[in-house]
Amino acid sequence: MLPIATVAHAVATYVQTVFFVYILLLLSYILSNLMFAFGLRPGYSRPLNAVLRFLRDVSEPYLRIFRRFIRPIGMFDLSPMVAIFVLYVAERLITYVILKA
Repeated sequence: MLPIATVAHAVATYVQTVFFVYILLLLSYILSNLMFAFGLRPGYSRPLNAVLRFLRDVSEPYLRIFRRFIRPIGMFDLSPMVAIFVLYVAERLITYVILKA
């Protein structure tokens, strides 16, 4: 039988990993959109198109929540920065609660 502390640590590590992967997906989506904004469009590729569609499908529902409240300032959209910050704070809060429970 595993001690409770070991199980809690394993669950906290899993939660941290899930948040980290989602933040990486958001960052890659933001960077790909930034590339397209600067005119760096790769040629059509079915695998690349599938990856970009996956990134859009995973990222847009979460980012849309923040875009409702935070309007772009000129051509700058600050909602992805706020969204990533909220994810970071949520991850820290959840892992703290798991480890202290």
